[in-house]
Amino acid sequence: MNFENKKLSIIVPHPDDEILGAGGTIAHFSSLGWEINALVVSGHLPPLYLNKEFDITKKEYLNAAKIVGINNTNFLKIPATKVNEVPITSLNESLFNFVKETDPSILLIPFPDRHIDHRLIFESCLVASRPVNIGKRIKLIASYETLSETHWNAPYLEPNFVPNINLNISKTMDKKIAALRCYKSQIDETESPRSVDAVKSLAKFRGSQSGFDFAESFVCIRLNL
Repeated sequence: MNFENKKLSIIVPHPDDEILGAGGTIAHFSSLGWEINALVVSGHLPPLYLNKEFDITKKEYLNAAKIVGINNTNFLKIPATKVNEVPITSLNESLFNFVKETDPSILLIPFPDRHIDHRLIFESCLVASRPVNIGKRIKLIASYETLSETHWNAPYLEPNFVPNINLNISKTMDKKIAALRCYKSQIDETESPRSVDAVKSLAKFRGSQSGFDFAESFVCIRLNL
Protein backbone atom coordinates (compact mmCIF):
# COMPACT_ATOMS: atom_id res chain seq x y z
CA MET A 1 0.00 0.00 0.00
CA ASN A 2 1.31 3.45 -0.91
CA PHE A 3 1.05 5.91 1.97
CA GLU A 4 1.75 9.40 0.67
CA ASN A 5 0.72 10.93 3.99
CA LYS A 6 2.97 9.29 6.57
CA LYS A 7 0.93 9.95 9.70
CA LEU A 8 -0.43 7.51 12.25
CA SER A 9 -2.94 8.55 14.90
CA ILE A 10 -4.02 6.49 17.87
CA ILE A 11 -7.00 7.09 20.15
CA VAL A 12 -6.23 5.91 23.68
CA PRO A 13 -8.90 5.36 26.36
CA HIS A 14 -6.41 5.47 29.27
CA PRO A 15 -2.64 5.81 29.68
CA ASP A 16 -0.95 2.42 29.07
CA ASP A 17 -3.55 1.19 26.54
CA GLU A 18 -1.39 2.60 23.72
CA ILE A 19 1.61 0.49 24.72
CA LEU A 20 -0.34 -2.65 25.59
CA GLY A 21 -2.19 -2.61 22.29
CA ALA A 22 0.15 -0.98 19.83
CA GLY A 23 3.49 -0.06 21.41
CA GLY A 24 5.53 -2.12 18.97
CA THR A 25 3.51 -0.90 16.00
CA ILE A 26 3.95 2.74 17.00
CA ALA A 27 7.70 2.21 17.38
CA HIS A 28 7.81 0.48 13.98
CA PHE A 29 6.17 3.34 12.10
CA SER A 30 8.12 5.93 14.06
CA SER A 31 11.34 4.24 12.96
CA LEU A 32 10.20 4.68 9.37
CA GLY A 33 9.88 8.43 9.85
CA TRP A 34 6.13 8.61 10.36
CA GLU A 35 4.51 11.32 12.47
CA ILE A 36 2.71 9.73 15.43
CA ASN A 37 -0.14 11.57 17.16
CA ALA A 38 -2.18 10.38 20.14
CA LEU A 39 -5.35 11.40 21.93
CA VAL A 40 -5.69 10.18 25.52
CA VAL A 41 -9.38 10.40 26.31
CA SER A 42 -9.67 9.44 29.98
CA GLY A 43 -7.52 8.92 33.04
CA HIS A 44 -7.20 8.57 36.81
CA LEU A 45 -9.08 11.67 37.93
CA PRO A 46 -11.62 12.55 40.64
CA PRO A 47 -14.06 11.36 41.83
CA LEU A 48 -12.62 7.84 41.82
CA TYR A 49 -8.97 8.88 41.95
CA LEU A 50 -6.87 11.73 43.27
CA ASN A 51 -5.41 14.33 40.92
CA LYS A 52 -1.93 13.22 41.94
CA GLU A 53 -2.68 9.75 40.52
CA PHE A 54 -3.43 11.30 37.14
CA ASP A 55 -0.18 13.25 37.35
CA ILE A 56 1.70 10.01 37.99
CA THR A 57 0.16 8.15 35.04
CA LYS A 58 0.57 11.19 32.77
CA LYS A 59 4.28 11.30 33.58
CA GLU A 60 4.53 7.55 32.97
CA TYR A 61 2.71 8.02 29.66
CA LEU A 62 5.05 10.78 28.50
CA ASN A 63 8.10 8.66 29.34
CA ALA A 64 6.65 5.69 27.46
CA ALA A 65 5.63 7.89 24.52
CA LYS A 66 9.20 9.13 24.17
CA ILE A 67 10.50 5.56 23.94
CA VAL A 68 8.14 4.42 21.17
CA GLY A 69 8.22 7.71 19.28
CA ILE A 70 4.87 9.44 19.82
CA ASN A 71 5.37 13.01 18.63
CA ASN A 72 2.28 14.78 19.94
CA THR A 73 -0.38 13.98 22.55
CA ASN A 74 -3.62 15.66 23.58
CA PHE A 75 -5.33 14.82 26.89
CA LEU A 76 -9.11 15.23 27.17
CA LYS A 77 -8.99 14.59 30.94
CA ILE A 78 -12.32 12.80 31.27
CA PRO A 79 -12.45 10.85 34.56
CA ALA A 80 -12.03 7.09 34.13
CA THR A 81 -15.32 5.13 33.94
CA LYS A 82 -17.14 8.47 33.52
CA VAL A 83 -16.96 8.72 29.74
CA ASN A 84 -20.64 7.79 29.65
CA GLU A 85 -21.42 11.02 31.52
CA VAL A 86 -20.00 13.18 28.72
CA PRO A 87 -22.63 14.18 26.12
CA ILE A 88 -22.07 11.93 23.13
CA THR A 89 -22.11 14.90 20.77
CA SER A 90 -19.26 16.47 22.74
CA LEU A 91 -17.21 13.26 22.71
CA ASN A 92 -17.80 12.78 19.00
CA GLU A 93 -16.74 16.35 18.31
CA SER A 94 -13.53 16.01 20.33
CA LEU A 95 -12.52 12.82 18.53
CA PHE A 96 -13.50 14.21 15.14
CA ASN A 97 -11.42 17.34 15.73
CA PHE A 98 -8.44 15.16 16.64
CA VAL A 99 -8.81 13.14 13.43
CA LYS A 100 -9.26 16.30 11.38
CA GLU A 101 -6.23 18.04 12.90
CA THR A 102 -3.88 15.06 12.67
CA ASP A 103 -5.08 13.88 9.21
CA PRO A 104 -3.81 10.28 9.54
CA SER A 105 -3.31 7.64 6.90
CA ILE A 106 -3.58 5.02 9.66
CA LEU A 107 -5.98 5.37 12.59
CA LEU A 108 -5.74 2.93 15.51
CA ILE A 109 -8.70 2.72 17.88
CA PRO A 110 -9.61 0.56 20.90
CA PHE A 111 -11.59 -2.66 20.65
CA PRO A 112 -15.10 -2.56 22.22
CA ASP A 113 -14.24 -4.80 25.15
CA ARG A 114 -15.21 -5.27 28.80
CA HIS A 115 -14.29 -1.72 29.84
CA ILE A 116 -17.21 0.68 29.41
CA ASP A 117 -14.85 3.52 28.42
CA HIS A 118 -13.35 1.38 25.65
CA ARG A 119 -16.78 0.55 24.24
CA LEU A 120 -18.04 4.10 24.21
CA ILE A 121 -14.82 5.48 22.77
CA PHE A 122 -14.84 2.80 20.06
CA GLU A 123 -18.33 3.85 19.01
CA SER A 124 -17.35 7.50 18.99
CA CYS A 125 -14.22 6.67 16.95
CA LEU A 126 -16.40 5.18 14.23
CA VAL A 127 -18.45 8.35 14.09
CA ALA A 128 -15.36 10.56 14.03
CA SER A 129 -13.78 8.56 11.19
CA ARG A 130 -16.76 8.07 8.91
CA PRO A 131 -15.74 7.93 5.21
CA VAL A 132 -16.85 11.48 4.46
CA ASN A 133 -14.77 14.67 4.25
CA ILE A 134 -11.50 14.13 6.15
CA GLY A 135 -12.45 10.52 6.90
CA LYS A 136 -12.07 9.63 3.22
CA ARG A 137 -8.33 10.28 3.49
CA ILE A 138 -7.80 7.53 6.08
CA LYS A 139 -6.33 4.48 4.38
CA LEU A 140 -6.58 2.04 7.30
CA ILE A 141 -8.67 1.99 10.46
CA ALA A 142 -7.85 -0.86 12.81
CA SER A 143 -8.81 -1.84 16.33
CA TYR A 144 -6.17 -3.00 18.84
CA GLU A 145 -6.42 -5.45 21.74
CA THR A 146 -5.75 -4.41 25.32
CA LEU A 147 -4.73 -6.91 27.96
CA SER A 148 -6.72 -7.70 30.00
CA GLU A 149 -9.99 -5.99 29.11
CA THR A 150 -10.18 -7.28 25.54
CA HIS A 151 -10.06 -10.89 26.69
CA TRP A 152 -12.74 -10.63 29.37
CA ASN A 153 -15.68 -10.32 26.99
CA ALA A 154 -18.31 -13.06 27.26
CA PRO A 155 -17.76 -15.56 24.40
CA TYR A 156 -20.42 -15.36 21.67
CA LEU A 157 -22.54 -12.94 23.70
CA GLU A 158 -20.26 -9.96 23.09
CA PRO A 159 -17.76 -9.03 20.37
CA ASN A 160 -14.65 -11.18 20.66
CA PHE A 161 -11.26 -10.09 19.38
CA VAL A 162 -10.54 -12.09 16.20
CA PRO A 163 -7.62 -10.37 14.46
CA ASN A 164 -7.07 -10.23 10.73
CA ILE A 165 -3.93 -8.08 10.74
CA ASN A 166 -0.67 -9.20 12.36
CA LEU A 167 2.23 -6.75 12.31
CA ASN A 168 5.77 -8.00 12.82
CA ILE A 169 7.20 -6.16 15.85
CA SER A 170 10.25 -8.37 16.34
CA LYS A 171 12.57 -5.38 15.85
CA THR A 172 10.59 -3.11 18.19
CA MET A 173 9.57 -5.57 20.91
CA ASP A 174 12.33 -4.31 23.19
CA LYS A 175 10.97 -0.76 22.90
CA LYS A 176 7.46 -1.97 23.67
CA ILE A 177 8.64 -3.66 26.86
CA ALA A 178 10.81 -0.70 27.88
CA ALA A 179 7.84 1.61 27.40
CA LEU A 180 5.57 -0.75 29.32
CA ARG A 181 7.97 -0.70 32.26
CA CYS A 182 7.51 3.08 32.47
CA TYR A 183 4.05 2.35 33.90
CA LYS A 184 5.26 1.35 37.33
CA SER A 185 1.89 2.24 38.87
CA GLN A 186 0.01 -0.03 36.46
CA ILE A 187 2.25 -2.93 35.43
CA ASP A 188 4.15 -5.64 37.28
CA GLU A 189 6.67 -8.16 36.00
CA THR A 190 4.98 -11.54 36.34
CA GLU A 191 1.59 -11.83 37.99
CA SER A 192 -1.23 -9.67 36.62
CA PRO A 193 -3.02 -10.04 33.26
CA ARG A 194 -1.20 -6.84 32.29
CA SER A 195 2.20 -8.01 33.47
CA VAL A 196 5.36 -7.85 31.39
CA ASP A 197 5.27 -11.65 31.15
CA ALA A 198 1.69 -11.65 29.86
CA VAL A 199 2.47 -8.98 27.25
CA LYS A 200 5.50 -10.90 26.05
CA SER A 201 3.48 -14.13 25.88
CA LEU A 202 0.69 -12.52 23.85
CA ALA A 203 3.17 -10.96 21.41
CA LYS A 204 4.92 -14.32 21.05
CA PHE A 205 1.59 -16.08 20.42
CA ARG A 206 0.47 -13.47 17.88
CA GLY A 207 3.82 -13.80 16.17
CA SER A 208 3.47 -17.57 15.99
CA GLN A 209 0.22 -17.11 14.07
CA SER A 210 2.09 -15.39 11.24
CA GLY A 211 5.61 -16.80 11.35
CA PHE A 212 7.15 -13.88 13.27
CA ASP A 213 9.04 -13.88 16.54
CA PHE A 214 6.67 -11.24 17.95
CA ALA A 215 3.58 -9.50 16.60
CA GLU A 216 0.76 -7.16 17.50
CA SER A 217 -2.66 -7.94 16.12
CA PHE A 218 -5.55 -5.80 14.96
CA VAL A 219 -9.05 -6.07 13.57
CA CYS A 220 -9.32 -4.23 10.26
CA ILE A 221 -12.35 -1.97 10.25
CA ARG A 222 -11.78 -0.19 6.96
CA LEU A 223 -9.08 -0.48 4.33
CA ASN A 224 -9.01 1.92 1.40
CA LEU A 225 -6.51 0.81 -1.24
